[in-house]
Amino acid sequence: MTVTMALVDFIPVILFLIAAVILQRDLYHHMSKGAYALFCAGTIMIIIAGFLKATWKLLYGAGICDFERLNQMFFPVQSIGFMLAGLAVVALLTVKQKEVRTYAAAPIVFTGTMIFVALMSIGCLMLNVGLAVLSARRGKKAGSVIFVIAFVLMLGMGYLSSKDFTQASMNWIAQGVNIVGQACFLVGTLMLREKK
Repeated sequence: MTVTMALVDFIPVILFLIAAVILQRDLYHHMSKGAYALFCAGTIMIIIAGFLKATWKLLYGAGICDFERLNQMFFPVQSIGFMLAGLAVVALLTVKQKEVRTYAAAPIVFTGTMIFVALMSIGCLMLNVGLAVLSARRGKKAGSVIFVIAFVLMLGMGYLSSKDFTQASMNWIAQGVNIVGQACFLVGTLMLREKK
């Protein structure tokens, strides 16, 4: 792992951060307080997880230290974040928002992998497909397609993360897929907010 690769790892995090802030501002008046709280909590968790992992890579690549806990926190925190954000978007699309009462409980701390794979996949699906449906409802069909592409790339990144990352080439491929996926998510977000 190099410093350059670690710095590149911040790019998709920043792209998602921009998209999340735009969505938080744009969806504020369309979501109930409970759904909005879930959406904000979820997107903030995703951002924090991304920054933690990128920071771990930077510290490790620069030879400062191997702060492994930053890396270990990434998957559980991001998985739960995607699930919360996805649930909020599904609530926006399916429940009358003025009457929603959402109750959330802190998840039990668990170290297994499959539960987080499921949470990540389902949450990512709900978030991207939900935003694709919202785009279609607003007459932004191209935005719908972009969110679907973002979802496919995010799943691709998940698949690539299961591969051998001791090879630099795999790291660069994964970084490329992640950057393009988050760029698509940001483009879809910008298209969602454009006036027709």
